[in-house]
Amino acid sequence: MSFDQIRLDRHEGIALLTLYRPDRMNAFTGEMMLEIIAALDECDADDGVRAVIFTGHGDKAYCAGADLGGGAATFDYDKRSDKLAMLPEGMSASPVAEDGTINWSHPLIRDGGGRVSMRIFEAKKPVLGAINGAAVGIGATMTLPMDARLASDTARYGFVFARRGIVPEAASSWFLPRLVGIANAVDLCYSGRLISAAEAKEKGLVQSVHAPGDLIDAAIAKAREMTADSAPVSVALTRHMLWRMLGAPHPMSAHRWDSRVIFSRGRSPDAAEGVTSFLEKRAPNFTASVADDYPSFDEFEDAPPYS
Repeated sequence: MSFDQIRLDRHEGIALLTLYRPDRMNAFTGEMMLEIIAALDECDADDGVRAVIFTGHGDKAYCAGADLGGGAATFDYDKRSDKLAMLPEGMSASPVAEDGTINWSHPLIRDGGGRVSMRIFEAKKPVLGAINGAAVGIGATMTLPMDARLASDTARYGFVFARRGIVPEAASSWFLPRLVGIANAVDLCYSGRLISAAEAKEKGLVQSVHAPGDLIDAAIAKAREMTADSAPVSVALTRHMLWRMLGAPHPMSAHRWDSRVIFSRGRSPDAAEGVTSFLEKRAPNFTASVADDYPSFDEFEDAPPYS
């Protein structure tokens, strides 16, 4: 499908998703949110895509956060022109009153950044970030559910919410402490200060720092390293197992899920090919499809209801 505020290109099995609002430093909007979600749906359904890399257009910003063009009313959603785009489809009860006003305290209202973060969390392909410039607000928090973040040496991170009179969103209160530890998380979020790519790497927020001209090539190389010799269905399952078990109360939860998955995958053609190719000292040719052959175990993978 075609997009307006993002670009989606393919590079021999790697999808490059570029945030594309050149005149607004790739600032986030409701339309961009919907396009990111649609692009990830497309990538999950395409077995030709092994991994997805997010980056921003240009050399100044990955994403400058929410578009502040609305001035003081930016975060007053009643006054936003794109407010209806922020409402999820298929809601069982409408938060919109007959006079058109929206009850923003309705139990089914979801923040737009959170919808993107949860969609990245649910992705069946590895997702990487190539952070090419300023990553501020939602530009920072949307990167947290990604499997790896590489940054240019000109990149800057900022969890600036308290400085704007709001709070961190996009489920970052769950993701950020798990990536950088609670002490670093409170420092970054309370102060709202901008940090360099070097400090982001020191804190574990990014894995590597590159010259701007080398960033995309480095991200593509990392994506290939993650996926080239591995069974796509195994990677999809492993991604879900590792991320979801971060919140498990006991290792028994992992043992129960592992047990079901290992027996399921052990009966697949991929398992036979993995062993045979190893014994024959050749590259494997895995044939199972993420789109068609992913074995779902609802007990472990179903998200809790949002209500």
